[in-house]
Amino acid sequence: MSTTASGRPGEEAQVDWGALRALAQEAMGKAYVPYSKYPVGAAALLDNGRTVSGCNVENASYGLTLCAECSLVSAIHMGGGGRIVAFTCVDGAGEILMPCGRCRQLLYEHRAPGMVLETVSGLRTMDQVLPDAFGPEDLEK
Repeated sequence: MSTTASGRPGEEAQVDWGALRALAQEAMGKAYVPYSKYPVGAAALLDNGRTVSGCNVENASYGLTLCAECSLVSAIHMGGGGRIVAFTCVDGAGEILMPCGRCRQLLYEHRAPGMVLETVSGLRTMDQVLPDAFGPEDLEK
């Protein structure tokens, strides 16, 4: 399924959700999950046209586990930056996952205007999955 998502004001970016999901599945295959055995992969299209991915990385203390969204955001910054236009996340069976609240907040901070997520209930904007969010703009007030 293809759709469009706003990357920058006045521009439309074509989103190939199947390809984005495939990238997330590839990332999921690299997850380090010796404790939970629950691999997760995430992928995003950025406003500069790049795609990035990430996987979860567990730790024996559990509380220090990194979600796939965390490694994805790290990859964004390590690769030169950009803002997320479209995002998807999958489990070990390739099924769509909804990011947890913590990860929604993380994604919110790195979103492009109009960011779209592939969710268990269809395509949703960031504002729909995290309404009335607190972000960097609030710190500037």
